[in-house]
Amino acid sequence: MAEALMSTYARADLAFERGEGSYLYTADGRRYLDFGSGIAVTALGHAHPHLVKAIQEQAAKLWHTSNLFRIPEQEKLAERLVANSFADKAFFCNSGAEANEGAVKFARKYFAAKGQPEKFHIITFDGAFHGRTLAMLAATNNAKYLEGFGPKVEGFHQIEFSLKAAKAAITPNTAAFMIEPIQGESGIRAVPTEMLRGLRQLCDEHDLLLILDEVQTGMGRTGKMFAYEWSGIEPDIISLAKGLGGGFPVGAVLATDKVAQAIGPGMHGTTFGGNVMAMTAGNAVLDVMLEDGFFDGVQKRSSYFLQQLVMLKDRYPDVIEDVRGQGFLTAIKTKVLNTEFQAVMRDEHILGVTAGDNTVRLIPPLTTPERDLAEGIRRLEAACQKLQDKNKAAAE
Repeated sequence: MAEALMSTYARADLAFERGEGSYLYTADGRRYLDFGSGIAVTALGHAHPHLVKAIQEQAAKLWHTSNLFRIPEQEKLAERLVANSFADKAFFCNSGAEANEGAVKFARKYFAAKGQPEKFHIITFDGAFHGRTLAMLAATNNAKYLEGFGPKVEGFHQIEFSLKAAKAAITPNTAAFMIEPIQGESGIRAVPTEMLRGLRQLCDEHDLLLILDEVQTGMGRTGKMFAYEWSGIEPDIISLAKGLGGGFPVGAVLATDKVAQAIGPGMHGTTFGGNVMAMTAGNAVLDVMLEDGFFDGVQKRSSYFLQQLVMLKDRYPDVIEDVRGQGFLTAIKTKVLNTEFQAVMRDEHILGVTAGDNTVRLIPPLTTPERDLAEGIRRLEAACQKLQDKNKAAAE
């Protein structure tokens, strides 16, 4: 019973028995179009045949050995991620918050190994979300999340969302900038290309590291494998999770050799991270994503979806204030409360995820076919019409 669970979530009174592609099904047969993807996790949709087959076959052979031994599936996934990114080395963990913790630890250790232990401050940005561990609460610096958990972890300095502020914030103690290429929790707010390039330049000029939190934006979500690729720059460290396992818990930190060489045996670790099952899931996801034309398809279908959302906004200006995003990481800013809009969406059997700035995130599986996207637009239009009629009735 739900009474046995800690009340850490404001859950909807809705449970699902199975999923297939872009849809989730309740035990009594109701079908919901899933444009939340478990908060950008089910990148290949539900029950993708290749992912299911790979996990079933591995589950019958071996689940866990620990990192005390070589794990061939882990080596394979690391090689493939490195081959398709800026990075030279990979470390595997279980979640996005763990990946961000690892990224910060590696940045600090890099400077300590250079004889500069005073360089441990990480600069983050207004509107960020990096996770809910104690250190990542400090990195996020959201008063609501911090309240009641004691003093903030030292060494994080949050600044306004601008290149000018970034330049002014650098001190002899600064080790790195840490930023999401597109902020998710604050309402799908993209970092301008010029700002990312400027941060890369500042890091080069001041001997700093650039950490990109790609937990939500990575693994094809924006139409390329990693969001940083759109800017033409390369970071020193990125964190990954969410879509990497297609629904199976997997996190990763990717880094350059210059950073990774500072990390030796015993300096960082995890019991479950990089286990055989998780690595099998990650490799199965990459099998699909690395097929010819996969990202071209994501870009084409997500462009269609974004165009349709903009047209919906034009038809319902009293309900939708703004549409923004890139790839299949989009959001609508509503003129009604976003929670109200989300509730009406659920009435129309379509799921989304609320975020800051009074937005609802629409983050379909990357494999969502155009027919399901069109169906999603029809259901969103029905939700808009209900809210418009309600507002009109209230005004009369």
